[in-house]
Amino acid sequence: MAHYSTGDPIYALATPYSPSALAVIRASGDGVISLLQPLFSSDLSRKPGGSAVHGYISDKRGRRLDEVMLLIYSSGHGYTGEEAFEIMCHGSLPVIRSISAALEEIGIREAERGEFTYRAFMHGRMDLTEAEAVEEIVGARTERAGSDALERLTGSIRREAEAIKEEILDILASVEVQLDYGEDDVPDEWVFPSERVSRIIDRLDLIASTYTSSRLYSHGATVVLAGRTNAGKSSLYNAMLKENRAIVSSEEGTTRDYIEADAELLGIPVRLFDTAGLRDAEGDVEREGIRRSRTLIDEADLVVYVLDGMEADCYPDGERVLKVRSKRDLTGLDSGLSFSSVTGEGLDLVINAIADRLKGDELPSSDVPRIDSKRQLDAIKEASSALRDAEDAVMMGEDVVAMYLQSALSSLSALTGEVTSEDVLERLFSSFCLGK
Repeated sequence: MAHYSTGDPIYALATPYSPSALAVIRASGDGVISLLQPLFSSDLSRKPGGSAVHGYISDKRGRRLDEVMLLIYSSGHGYTGEEAFEIMCHGSLPVIRSISAALEEIGIREAERGEFTYRAFMHGRMDLTEAEAVEEIVGARTERAGSDALERLTGSIRREAEAIKEEILDILASVEVQLDYGEDDVPDEWVFPSERVSRIIDRLDLIASTYTSSRLYSHGATVVLAGRTNAGKSSLYNAMLKENRAIVSSEEGTTRDYIEADAELLGIPVRLFDTAGLRDAEGDVEREGIRRSRTLIDEADLVVYVLDGMEADCYPDGERVLKVRSKRDLTGLDSGLSFSSVTGEGLDLVINAIADRLKGDELPSSDVPRIDSKRQLDAIKEASSALRDAEDAVMMGEDVVAMYLQSALSSLSALTGEVTSEDVLERLFSSFCLGK
């Protein structure tokens, strides 16, 4: 690939580029430790892999740059599988810049996005699903998303794919036995193992079904609070955020534009919007606010339509609409979904209902790995589709069945990265953060 190479040493800042107590600069590549030696105050030639060495780092002119701790990784160990080191220095921006410049002076270039993980993948330290999990952990917005990504990093998808491939290979071997014999000396009449193939398809479909909920916990959802003026939207907004972000007043039209904030509802990251009350407004400003509110409503993953406790319900129902009634303390409502922003009664029920609606038909936890990548979803669906085609092709002959079984194996190989085009790799790794 044009932007990635395993033939030259690379470095990158692995911590945020901002003032801090410590910063970590990592480097990887054949001979990278001997390249560093002229800049370091201690002899590194006899330090074994896994060593932590205290010393001073200088530039090529001998000017000391910082007091550091150096972690050494011998070839075959560490993150990339290459010879590598990590410099733990003070988190001063001038120090970071000066050490980076010194590394470039000795022939260590700055890494591209995701290049460390790319090298780990190329050297067999991880498969493609584990590489994707690295970036998913870094970007996790909730504990659930981080936990799911960590499970993928441990190889849960790879192990599942290998087990399914073994099943398919076993079936394929029985098909190819038939193909190796002539029509007159076939050893036994072959019967397509329908139940066995159906079990594999069901398992693949179950894995595919985890994608929607995984994406929900990792990428979140947009929730818009809508309703007429003075319906209680802003009160619910404040209650869900547990702070007074929106102005609450008995005066109509207080919210003339939408406001937004990030929230977490039962582990689901949510972008929460409070919108202008829907009515026939006279002023240009309020009319524009209502127009923007309607645009948000059209684009939302879920619209929570708030009704005044005594208001007639004229808003259309829909899969993306959840209706709740406010002012429960004043109306005495004891049925349906309602809440009181004054007493807090019913708020937990409303939040649970929002979370349940966002999760939709999420399956209960099972023993299959959860996926969070469209690439993974496509590969699993392709494998499942190929197995269905194999079922349908039984009457066409064993050679056609074998072709579809081979196709299913290829899709599973693409899932883990055994067979992957360069453009897929470049697109995947270029989305990573620097230093990973």
